[in-house]
Amino acid sequence: MCRILLIYHASPEGMMATKSNRGKKRLLVIGLDGAEPGAVFGPLMPVMPNLTSICQKGVFGPLQSTDPPVTIPSWVSMFTGKDPGQLGLYGFRIRRDRTYGGLAPTTSRDVRSPRVWDTLSSLGLECLLLGIPGTYPPWPLRGKMVSGPLTPDRRSTLVWPGYYRDELDLLAGRGGYAPDVEDYRTQDKSQLIGRIKDVSNRRFKVAKSWAAQADWDLMVMVEMGTDRIHHGFWRFFDPTHPGYQRHSQFTSVIPDYYSMIDRQLGQLLALAGPSTSLLVVSDHGSMPMHGSVAVNQWLIEQGDLVLRLKPETPRALSPEMVDWEKTKAWADGGFYARIWINLQDREPLGKIQRKDYDSYRRDLAERFSKMEIGSTLPSNKVIFPDLEYSQLRGLAPDLMVYFGDLALRATAQVGLSSVFGDSNDTGPDDANHSKNGIFVFWDPSMKKESLPKPASVTDIHSLILRYFVEHI
Repeated sequence: MCRILLIYHASPEGMMATKSNRGKKRLLVIGLDGAEPGAVFGPLMPVMPNLTSICQKGVFGPLQSTDPPVTIPSWVSMFTGKDPGQLGLYGFRIRRDRTYGGLAPTTSRDVRSPRVWDTLSSLGLECLLLGIPGTYPPWPLRGKMVSGPLTPDRRSTLVWPGYYRDELDLLAGRGGYAPDVEDYRTQDKSQLIGRIKDVSNRRFKVAKSWAAQADWDLMVMVEMGTDRIHHGFWRFFDPTHPGYQRHSQFTSVIPDYYSMIDRQLGQLLALAGPSTSLLVVSDHGSMPMHGSVAVNQWLIEQGDLVLRLKPETPRALSPEMVDWEKTKAWADGGFYARIWINLQDREPLGKIQRKDYDSYRRDLAERFSKMEIGSTLPSNKVIFPDLEYSQLRGLAPDLMVYFGDLALRATAQVGLSSVFGDSNDTGPDDANHSKNGIFVFWDPSMKKESLPKPASVTDIHSLILRYFVEHI
């Protein structure tokens, strides 16, 4: 088999670690949150020689995300092999009860299915897990786990085993380990570049220390900086963005960042040893954000949502603002809209009778489908969760809406003069999520034509299990 050219600068210690790992059969999984196949396998290829070389020797392509294509549940689906309906996870927040204020951040305790590392750990394999969304709070396993985004703050219990916390911060270097980039939706772009790179470099320092160890079988690291750099700088990279700025001081930010990631990837794989297999994946892709739709404001104008009092300034909808006895439906915003129907005998102050549920839901879906959102954008996509998934667990929304088929973000604000806006209600934002992520897979012990080619994120779980069944 031809050898892969890895472009990196290894330290003497790294070279010694590589020798100690020679012959150890194991799998390194690198997650690049939000990595877009059209970019990674296109204009970014020239700045990523390590990944390009691995693509040439292995297999690569787009990886279909979940519906919805959102960080949580997509990463959880990837490592459980189950879709959002089976998991009961439909976004960053989960509706925990039937009260009107029951939405709360999703945690690892909301996941009832074992992740792939739970299975491998029970078989005696050593698993090292770093920065994976949906892992806060961490839980016991054979190995180490450092939780990812949605960790409340650095003082939280983000490590298992707990005693490893001090060593983690030492490995990360100055500033210690950070689960995510704070305040990445900001107008201060120059300062944001440095913060994203700094958090990423600290994560890779930990990962490279782990990779050099000789006693692990599976190592999974998810880098969130790719997603954060897209939200901050996509308009300077993608010519199809409505706000594209070709000649800007930020034009090279995304290519430069991916070049840095590629160098880190080469070093990481070298430290892991020549018999290590590599899987690079993303949970979803990225696309230009063309603006936003204030979904609750639209429901108000349609007569489906009734407020007790109109706010004097725009603000997010809260339960106390709503006249629930007159309200038929309300929504939660984000990369897409979740719509709940105020159903009698299900919600505390239900308006819609059960006999009218189907006809009202169809009517609401039709109105969303016919919404005028601009002649250059796709129509809205409306999803019925009970028809989309084989199982429907948790308190699922009654409808899910992709405005402009994800070209427009859904916002939850009310008190606006217009349903349509040109920005995100949570801060400056250049990108929304697209439906395909990436995969790259290389196993030095297998011929290229024999390598598996996953089609969707839910295939990754079985790919990893099969890999270890063959090599345990």
